[in-house]
Amino acid sequence: MTVSAAGPRDEAEQQVTAALLALSRVFVGLAARSLSGLDEDVTLGQFRTLVVLVSRGPQRITDLAQELAVTSSTATRMCNRLVRKGLVARRNRDDDRRAAWVTLTPAGRDLIGEVMRRRSAEIGALVAELSMTRPIAFAAVIDALVEASGELTDAQWWRRWAESV
Repeated sequence: MTVSAAGPRDEAEQQVTAALLALSRVFVGLAARSLSGLDEDVTLGQFRTLVVLVSRGPQRITDLAQELAVTSSTATRMCNRLVRKGLVARRNRDDDRRAAWVTLTPAGRDLIGEVMRRRSAEIGALVAELSMTRPIAFAAVIDALVEASGELTDAQWWRRWAESV
């Protein structure tokens, strides 16, 4: 039995973990491909920043840095690049004049929507190749993992996307 930082795991948990790790590699490659055909040159880190702004709404740089697990200076440089590309904007809020808030622009919202639609089409093609007896149960397990990570489900994310900007 393998012992992880979380404690001992049984064989079934190890197999699920290994399968999800392999799937995460597939999804990273898929994310990179979905960005490669864009007019804008957007890195995976910048893409993740845009995803967070949809999921969490406008953010202060310090909060964004914490969410992305980077330093504030790294988040500042990333946001500066996204501002120059017209994908985010800095705004002051009446209730907090000390800090600038980073928000999506309409161009940023459109770009993230396009990338997510491309990813959805590619994932849909993969799913179409599967033979599943209980697809709803499988989707529920995936949504439970998503929620356990603190992220939004796909339906929740698209609602936030529609409300952004």
